[in-house]
Amino acid sequence: MRRRRGGKPAWYAPAAIAVDAVGAAGPVYAVFRLFGEAHAVWYATVVAVAWVLVRASHTRYAWRALGERGRVRPLLRDGMVLLGLLTMVRAATDEDSPSHLVPSALIMCLAVAATWQALTHRHLLARRRDGRGVRRALVIGETSALNGLVNRLSRRTDHEFVVVGVCPIGDGAPNLIAPVAARLAQRLPAHLSDDSEPVLAAVRGLEVDLVFVVSGPTMAAERLRRLSWAVHEDGCPLVIVPGLTEVVQRRVTVSTLAGLTTLHVTPPARGAAVLVKGALDRVGAAVLLVLFAPVFAVVAIAVRLDSPGAVLHRQIRVGHQGRHFTLAKFRTMVADAEQLKQELAKTNEHDGLMFKMRRDPRTTRVGRVLRRYSLDELPQLVNVLQGHMSLVGPRPPLPEEVAQYNEVELRRLCVKPGLTGLWQVSGRSDLSWDETVALDLHYVDNWSPVVDLNILSRTLRAVVEGNGAY
Repeated sequence: MRRRRGGKPAWYAPAAIAVDAVGAAGPVYAVFRLFGEAHAVWYATVVAVAWVLVRASHTRYAWRALGERGRVRPLLRDGMVLLGLLTMVRAATDEDSPSHLVPSALIMCLAVAATWQALTHRHLLARRRDGRGVRRALVIGETSALNGLVNRLSRRTDHEFVVVGVCPIGDGAPNLIAPVAARLAQRLPAHLSDDSEPVLAAVRGLEVDLVFVVSGPTMAAERLRRLSWAVHEDGCPLVIVPGLTEVVQRRVTVSTLAGLTTLHVTPPARGAAVLVKGALDRVGAAVLLVLFAPVFAVVAIAVRLDSPGAVLHRQIRVGHQGRHFTLAKFRTMVADAEQLKQELAKTNEHDGLMFKMRRDPRTTRVGRVLRRYSLDELPQLVNVLQGHMSLVGPRPPLPEEVAQYNEVELRRLCVKPGLTGLWQVSGRSDLSWDETVALDLHYVDNWSPVVDLNILSRTLRAVVEGNGAY
């Protein structure tokens, strides 16, 4: 049976090659012409061909990679390889143009490639939300684990799979509950095991592109091995889901030990990465305090004129490892807001430990504007400078919230709280409590300096759109 390639448009590959070639040649030609260098066309052609070859050698044009979320690190690695190749060509040909011209042009080349990756990824996501560009998947596993995987796949649209059938298993053979009318009509090999027959019938009857197997006590070792034989005989890929959740790929290494396939999971970033994060936090906060000084003055005057009370509102919050600190924000509510909170407790619109109201009567007119654009949080840059907070991290909780945390929720305190974070750029108060905790735990387990830079770049868009800001 012919397997589909994910339903991606056929123009992805040639368009990616063309964009990379033009994105490399254009800046090089423009820079060399600007500085009056001869042979600008020749230089541009060499760089374009080299850039496409570097990208192709790293499988950037492979069908599985096209349109998927682009990462900064592989792109930078490709750029460094290209720079090395051009340096060797320059040395071998005794080329005498100024050495800074090509690196200057390569910055634009990388920017073009990154922009194209982002646009293509958005286009592919839009297709998948419409039910196009997807691959049909069959899920096999114990009922409880199977339901968890199916629910996770169905809730999110940033992947390429749609579940078209499930096979719950127990001590006996898989019980096919997918609607496969053609199963009995299939001519299946006679040597199939009890497991393989219904699974292979579903693969053929539903025209499945891939089989997910959720590992567990009743689906392991020899049983799983025999099932993979049958599925692979039919040319269908098989993916084993080990039950490891919210761990990014860079932390996982696959190896073989005594004939067993093992997954090595490295600890979250520590050591030098923590020192780099702390240095960037302090330097970034100091620079932003200077840049936003005029904004501080305007906001302070507006808060003072709008309603009686202090300009800054101070609260005790819980930080890294449960340490308490005083957080400062521009006041967005009436002076007696804390006392009124008790009266409004029954009107809380949030399903978790946080108190949130979309139309909180305590919020002032200026306060609504400040919250809409997150300007009320600017004084927290002082907390970052003091080391109580980070530029990126989970939301800083109140002591009364932490007092109700369970063991899982307490893990949010394993890193410093942040001025921004995954919660802030993913919907803020529109998210449920479980979604908020899941995002924070994902950050705690997988943060890195690159992840922080990505969240900071997304923060501006989140602030402008204002989704969930109330």
